[in-house]
Amino acid sequence: MIPGVPLSLAQRRPPEGTTSQTEVQVQPSALTHTRPLVTEETRFAWLSLMPAILFFALFVGFPVIYSFYLSFHEWNMMAPRPTWIGGENYAELLRDQLFLRSLLQTTLFTLGITVCIVVFSMATAILLDQKLKQIQLYRTIYYLPAVTSVVAIGIVWLWIFDPQYGLINQLLRSVGILGPRWLADQQLALPALIMTAAWRNIGYFATIFLAGLQGIDIMYYEAARIDGAGAWGCFRRITLPMLRPTTLFVVIMSVILSFQVFALVYVMTGGGPAGATSVIVFYLYQQAFTYFRMGYACAVGYVLFGIIFTLTLLQFKFFGKQVEM
Repeated sequence: MIPGVPLSLAQRRPPEGTTSQTEVQVQPSALTHTRPLVTEETRFAWLSLMPAILFFALFVGFPVIYSFYLSFHEWNMMAPRPTWIGGENYAELLRDQLFLRSLLQTTLFTLGITVCIVVFSMATAILLDQKLKQIQLYRTIYYLPAVTSVVAIGIVWLWIFDPQYGLINQLLRSVGILGPRWLADQQLALPALIMTAAWRNIGYFATIFLAGLQGIDIMYYEAARIDGAGAWGCFRRITLPMLRPTTLFVVIMSVILSFQVFALVYVMTGGGPAGATSVIVFYLYQQAFTYFRMGYACAVGYVLFGIIFTLTLLQFKFFGKQVEM
């Protein structure tokens, strides 16, 4: 640099921290190489999903929304349009003794079936977890009721509980005991339904418990036996704690399915005798398709949804912590 001679543009340096225009190299625009927002794969995916989406929207989404709308109306399907009555349907539920009785009987049914399913399904799963010959055949036999038509099962058990020709009463009669009128007795009809529903679902839930049992590492049992633990000690200290997540799932699913029971009640008792087996869903069916009170029936359905949703949340809240432990 010569004193007094100005620097040329090419010799000037920009201040530190800045970039000279001559040093900036223009890169090819990345925008020219970006993929389009809607690709061929995206269009194909939406086209593939469209039948399922339309089916869900038409047969699930729309009925759910419209039934909630109807729950605030009075409509008998004969009137040209529903009549707005606000929350009167929900208020009537609190005063309806038949609904409250149905709710109580549904709760009793749910408690009975849940206890039976947890106890007998776990016991069945332990039996099916043994290393026996033809164990796969036994597992298939136990699972068959779960895939059998509910209507067919109801008809078979109608004959089993028949007071005159039923299998149970004939066995009792052979030992000199006069059998009761099972489904015609207000005290025994609900327990008979619990027995039938439990028989149908034990195989299904036993398969779930069996999967949980087979997920327990055998080294825990070997270590416990080395320490002197017996069969009961292994079951109480290892099997039960390790099956907590499975048990929680079984309880939740049993409660949900029990609160929605309908087919067995419809086929075997029709809600009788004298309303002794009228559960919530059967009561809903009567209000909708016997008395044509569609708005009231929709209110019953949403109350049932609220009960199931609340019970599920409570089970996760109080039993989920024990599962995580």
